[in-house]
Amino acid sequence: MSDSSTVGETVSIPVGTGATLEIIGSRWLTAWMAEMETSLAFTTYQTGKLFLIGLQPGGRLSVFERTFNRCMALCAVDDTLYMSSLYQLWRFENVLKPGQDYEGYDRLYMPINGHTTGDLDIHGVAVDKTGRVIFINTLFGCLATIDEASNFVPLWQPPFLSKLSIEDRCHLNGLAMEDGQPRYVTAVAETDVVDGWRDRRHDGGCVIDVPGNEVVARGLSMPHSPRLHNGKLWVLNSGTGEFGSVCPETGTFEAHAFCPGYLRGMSFVDNYAVVGLSKPRDNRTFTGLALDAALETRNAEAQCGLQVIDLNTGVVVHWLRIEGIVEELYDVVVLNGVRRPMALGFKTDEINRMITIGEPETL
Repeated sequence: MSDSSTVGETVSIPVGTGATLEIIGSRWLTAWMAEMETSLAFTTYQTGKLFLIGLQPGGRLSVFERTFNRCMALCAVDDTLYMSSLYQLWRFENVLKPGQDYEGYDRLYMPINGHTTGDLDIHGVAVDKTGRVIFINTLFGCLATIDEASNFVPLWQPPFLSKLSIEDRCHLNGLAMEDGQPRYVTAVAETDVVDGWRDRRHDGGCVIDVPGNEVVARGLSMPHSPRLHNGKLWVLNSGTGEFGSVCPETGTFEAHAFCPGYLRGMSFVDNYAVVGLSKPRDNRTFTGLALDAALETRNAEAQCGLQVIDLNTGVVVHWLRIEGIVEELYDVVVLNGVRRPMALGFKTDEINRMITIGEPETL
C-alpha cells in the first residue's frame, strides 16, 4: 500500500504564544498504522516537545504532545519509555492495565523517574539485556550508564579518543544494539580535538564496532541512528539525505532511499523503516552539505516530518509532514501494540492527581 503523493488528514495544534503547527498525514498512513497495530513517538528539541501519534476510535489521527526541555533521545521497551532532556534522563511507565483505557487512550505514560545527568547532550539511549540503561554521552564522547551517586558512569569510548574529556571531540551520536548489548555506534568524525568534528562533516563520518573496538566504515557524512534489523546494519547518512545500509565486512554504504531532509531518528516495524526528517539549520554545522545539492537537483525543499520506507523497494510508502514552528525532529520510536498513547507532563495538574499504587509488601 503506497500513498506517497496523496494528502490525507491535517491536524492543527496550538503550541503557545499564538504559534501553531500543522501535522499532515498521507492518505493511507492511518490505515497502515491500524494494520501494523502500532503508534509512533517522536521528539523535537527545538521546541521541547514529545509527540505521540496514534489513532482515535474512528480511525482518525490522534496527536498528543507534552513539553520537556530539549527532549531528544527515545527508547521504547515493552511498557517503558525512556527519554533524554536538557539535563535529565526520564523513565516513563505505562500505568494502564491491559484492556484499560483513560479518556480514550490505551497507554498512559507517566514520568516515574528522572535521573539528573547534567547537560551531556545525550544523543541515544537503549537498555541492555540486564535492564541497565546505556546512553550516548555526546559531550564526553562515550557510552555511559547511571548510578545512584553520580551524573554518569563511563563504559566505553572510541579507540581514537585519547582521553575522556568534556569537549565533544568526535560527536558520537548513535547506538545499535544486538542481543541486548551495544554493537555499533556512529560518530561524525575520528577527531581527537575539541569540536574537531565540525571540520569533517562532509566525509569524516564513521561506524565503530564496539566489542571489536575498531572503525568498520568510513567516508560517511554526519551519520546518525544506526540500527540492526532483518540481518542488516541500517544507517542514516544525514549529510546526504540517504537512508541505507552498511556492510561492516567491507565498510561500504549502500543507499536505499533519498529523503528530502536532514535525517535523524529511525525505528522499524515489520519490513518498514520509520525515519525522521528535519529542515537543516542555517548555520555552519548544516550548510554546505551534499544534501543541499541533492535537493537542488531534485528541485525540492527540505521537509520536517516522518517517512515510512518499504525495505524491499526503498519506496516511501507513507509520510507525516510537519509545518509551522517545528522544523527539526530528533528521534522516533515505534510503539508496537499501541493504538492511542498519551503521557503526563509537568505543565498541567494531572500529574498531581494521577497516583498509582504498587503491590503491598511486608516490613
